[in-house]
Amino acid sequence: MGAGQTPGETIGNGRAIAILFAREGAEVLCVDRLGERAEETVAMIAKEGGVAYALHADVTKASDCQGVVEAARERWGRLDILVNNVGIGAGDAPAHRVEEAAFDRIINVNLKGMWLMTKAALAVMREQGSGAIVNISSLAAVAGGIQAAYEISKAGVNRLTTSVAQANARHGIRCNAIMPGLMDTPMAVAGIAAARGESQDEVRQARNARVPLGGKMGTAWDTAYAALFLASDEAKFISGAILPVDGAMGVRIG
Repeated sequence: MGAGQTPGETIGNGRAIAILFAREGAEVLCVDRLGERAEETVAMIAKEGGVAYALHADVTKASDCQGVVEAARERWGRLDILVNNVGIGAGDAPAHRVEEAAFDRIINVNLKGMWLMTKAALAVMREQGSGAIVNISSLAAVAGGIQAAYEISKAGVNRLTTSVAQANARHGIRCNAIMPGLMDTPMAVAGIAAARGESQDEVRQARNARVPLGGKMGTAWDTAYAALFLASDEAKFISGAILPVDGAMGVRIG
């Protein structure tokens, strides 16, 4: 899910994950709320000789989530991996300022949408007795203070991850999450620059300065390689893990 991306100078998490999985031999169903963005990712994969298909879906609709799973089963007869890469933050603010409509929308997309997609996938994975789910959370799940709804939604994603891992281990299903820190992605850098009326270079420099490891943000490829490992057979005994990919930001105190 979320295999398209916001237009920008760099690559987003969902697109990088889809491309990397295809490079490793996976056949990928690229799903996005905006079908044309999923098609762009598919074209990039095809150009490299990979196999991918595009599908439009809205994770806030249970019927769409079910449709994604049905499309995968119709094409391959099974569903081996689900990557939940969904997250919005438009209109967010601290708890004393965020509007109810914005709060509801962010929770609905980031948390409920991920649950709906997971629920649909679990029906097939439990039936086949195997599967790997990778949820894209955020360091905001454990840090921050200016994006109440986003932070709460991602904390919920972490708990959803551990709950699914525990409830489905006996069915051979693994569920893990990644908590990216500050990443140089279009949604982050271009989105913040537009909201603040600053240049992307200004935003990039300020974010880089906050990262302990090397004084530079990570990229979507860092998220993608973490997702590749957690979805792979090399991680066959890992479930319920919440993996920080944040350049040591999560362990910084003071």
